[in-house]
Amino acid sequence: MLKERVITALWGLPLLIIAVWFDEPLPWFAVLVALWGLGAVCEFYRLVGVFKVRSLAALGIFGTLLFILSPYCPYGLTVPLLLTATVVLPLGWLVLRPEKEGAFLSWAWTIAGALYVGWLLSYLVALRLEAGREWVFLALFGTFGSDTAAFFVGRALGRRPLAPRISPRKTWEGAIGGVLGAVIVSLLFTLPTPLNLPLSYGQAVLLGLLISVFGQFGDLVESLLKRNTGAKESGKLLPGHGGFLDRMDSLVFAGVVVYLYYIFAVV
Repeated sequence: MLKERVITALWGLPLLIIAVWFDEPLPWFAVLVALWGLGAVCEFYRLVGVFKVRSLAALGIFGTLLFILSPYCPYGLTVPLLLTATVVLPLGWLVLRPEKEGAFLSWAWTIAGALYVGWLLSYLVALRLEAGREWVFLALFGTFGSDTAAFFVGRALGRRPLAPRISPRKTWEGAIGGVLGAVIVSLLFTLPTPLNLPLSYGQAVLLGLLISVFGQFGDLVESLLKRNTGAKESGKLLPGHGGFLDRMDSLVFAGVVVYLYYIFAVV
């Protein structure tokens, strides 16, 4: 398991770094996020299929793609229009569809997939577009530092369950280790390197804390989805890591936190 995780990371991480670093003049990072999001939302709709509900996957997948790429549209009403379309279009389709049983459950799951995957991932694209590569790397490496530290500290010292009814293997010791890991990574961005950010030590500690806490919250959210659907992993395309949805669960919430911090505390 650990060997597979390392091997997958050895090819996946360089690809991600290259996409973030060389996002100009072509939006390679947005393309990578879009492809990842499409894989994740397909896994999402496959998971919720266990409820015997026919989600309108095609509309949800298309909406997910539009949300992810929406930061590249300068029109101020882009997101409100997308939100409106995400709510209204599936309703229109369900009204016209001959099968009426479970219509509103189909509608709810369709919207949930587009918002959970598409809208949340759009914050990472917006972060790269508006703030630059350094802030994206902070969100990425802070999340990776949190996940890695939580994994190893939890395995070595974990005793007290964090959320036993959602994810029995997660522990408070691992969660605290994750926070420390994210804080240490965040502090590295205050050093005079090409990835230096104008952060005080206190700001770096706060950002590391927020990245880890919200990232672990995102992990628990996806674990709850898998527990409700009876799945151990969202997919098997990433050996040692599960599926695309498994690998974005922490990152999407961390991306939102870093973007909002940048907008309200830096700009």
